[in-house]
Amino acid sequence: MNTPVSAPGARADEPEAPPFIERRGKPAVPPRRIAHVVSVSGSQAVAVLERESGNQDEARVEIGQLVKVPTPLATVVGLVSAVSAPAPASGGGAEDIRLIEINLAGEVVDDPKDGRLSFRRGVSHLPTIGDAVLLADRHDLTRVYTQPNVATIEVGSLFQDAAVPARFLVDDLLAKHFIVVGTTGCGKSCALTAILQRVLDAHNHAHIVMLDVHNEYPTAFGDQAELINPTNLNLPFWLLNFQELSAALTSGDAYHDAEIEILSDAVIAAKRRYSDASSNRQIARRPGDSGGVTVDAPTPFRLSDVLSFIDDQLGKLERTQKTLPYRRLKNRIETLASDQRYSFMFGSLTVQDTMTDILGRLFRVPNDGRPITVIDLSTVPPEILDVVISVISRLAFDLAVWSKGGLPMLLVCEEAHRYAPANAGQGFEPTRQALSRIAKEGRKYGLSLALVTQRPSELDTTILSQCSTVVAMRLSTERDQQVMRSNTHDGALDLLDFLPLLGDREAIVLGQGVGMPMRIKFADIASKGVPRNLNAGFSQSWSKPNLDRAGLEAIVSRWRHAGRERNQG
Repeated sequence: MNTPVSAPGARADEPEAPPFIERRGKPAVPPRRIAHVVSVSGSQAVAVLERESGNQDEARVEIGQLVKVPTPLATVVGLVSAVSAPAPASGGGAEDIRLIEINLAGEVVDDPKDGRLSFRRGVSHLPTIGDAVLLADRHDLTRVYTQPNVATIEVGSLFQDAAVPARFLVDDLLAKHFIVVGTTGCGKSCALTAILQRVLDAHNHAHIVMLDVHNEYPTAFGDQAELINPTNLNLPFWLLNFQELSAALTSGDAYHDAEIEILSDAVIAAKRRYSDASSNRQIARRPGDSGGVTVDAPTPFRLSDVLSFIDDQLGKLERTQKTLPYRRLKNRIETLASDQRYSFMFGSLTVQDTMTDILGRLFRVPNDGRPITVIDLSTVPPEILDVVISVISRLAFDLAVWSKGGLPMLLVCEEAHRYAPANAGQGFEPTRQALSRIAKEGRKYGLSLALVTQRPSELDTTILSQCSTVVAMRLSTERDQQVMRSNTHDGALDLLDFLPLLGDREAIVLGQGVGMPMRIKFADIASKGVPRNLNAGFSQSWSKPNLDRAGLEAIVSRWRHAGRERNQG
C-alpha cells in the first residue's frame, strides 16, 4: 500500500510505472482501443464496441470502468454506465451490434503552468462521431484519481485495477460533509473506520467526536480514542438549553404548557440565586426581574433551588388554584435526580462551573494524543437519548462559532436517521435543528458532519442534501436508491442503479471528496482494529452454554443500576 497521504508537491501525472501484476485475480489493463463514438448528447456519449480480428482475448468492458476519448485539444474521460446489444443478430454469420454508454466527467489537458498533463472536472472539448474510445490504463487511472498538490488519504483500491489506490481528498471530504449509506451487513462500519483511521494516521491534532449508538467502535481506534459511556460521562443538566431541559423534565399531556411556564420561572430564579451566591451578594429584585439571566444561557444552577421555588409557589397557591402541574413537575425532577440511569446528567450532589473541562474532554482540547472521542450511547435511556445527542451537537456548533473557526471538528453520527428523521413528527425537534444548522452553516466555522445510515429515505432531506460526498454501498430497497439519486448531484448517477449488486466493502463514491466518481473496494482493516460485533452468530453461540444464572443476575444488577458495562474484550 502507498503512504496514506500524498506528499505536497507530488505529481499525480508522473507516477513511477508499477509492474503490470495481478491482484485479487484482476489483471492490469493496458491501453487499447475498444470502440468508436456514434452519438454525443449532453454529458453522455454512445459508442459501438469493435471486434478485434483474430484476437481471442478481447477487452472485457464492465459498468463503472474508466475510458478515454482522445480529441485534438484534450483527452476526454468518462465512466461506462451501460452496455447493450439493442439489435441482436438473427444468425447467418451476422454479428451483434454492441453499444456502451459513457458518462463524460472530465478531461486531461496540458497544465499551462508547467506543460504537464493534469485532470480537471468538466468537459470543454466534447468528442464527436468517429472518435476512438480507449480503456484507461494504470497511468490514466492514477492521473485522474490522485490529485497533485492535494492532501489525500488512501482507503482501498479501484474496482477497475486493484493495483491503483483509491484516494479521498481530505479537505473536500471533511469540510463539506459526507455520508456513508448501505444496508445492514454490507460493511458501513468498517468503511467508516477505514476512512477515519487514515485521517487520524495523517493528522495527529484532529478533533473528532463519534456518536456511537450501538457501542461498536471502542476497539476500532486503540489508544487514539477517548472512550466515554454513561458511567463516566459528565453532561450536567445546566448545560441544556430550555427546550432540551423542558423535553427532559416536563410531560407531553394537557399540563405541558403550564409545566413549561413554571419551569421557566423556576430555572431563572435558580440561576439568579446561584449567580448571587457565587458572587457573595444578594440583591433585592422586583418580581419578574431576571437580573440579566436567561433560561438558555449555559450557566450553572441547582435542582434544589428549582424545587425550592416550586415549593414556595405551592405554598402561595389557594385551594381553588390548580396545584397539579407544580406537583407533577416536582415529582419528575425528584425521580430523575434519584434514578442512577440519569446520574451523568442529574445525579451530581454539588454544582460547579466545569464547562471548560467538559468541553475539553468531549471535543479533545487539547487532544493529548487521543484525537477522537467515542461516546457510547447504547445504554443511555431512550427517553433522554435525543436530549443527549441534541446537547452534544449544539455544544459542538456553539464552540465552533465562538472559537471563530479556530477549532476544526468532525461530528460523526451513526444511525443518523434515528434522531434526524425525514418526518418531523417522528423525531426530537431540537436534535433536527442542531444537526440541520451544522449541515447548513457548520462549514463556515470549521465544523463538519459525517453521517452513517442504512435508511437514507428516512433521513431529513435538508441534512442529506448538504452532504457533498456520498459513499454509497449496497442498498436493496428502491425507495432508498431513489432518495440517493434525487439528492446526489454528479455526472455519474447512473452508477447508483447498481447499488444492489455491490459486494461487501465495495462502494460507489460520488461528489467533491474524490477526483471523479469511482467504484472502490475498501481496504481490510483487521490489523488496525475493527468495529466489534457483539453478536458472534447463532451457530457459534448456540453450540455451547452461553449464560448461566449467576451471569443473568449480574446483568439484571447492571441493568437496574448503571446500564450495561462497557466490555473491552
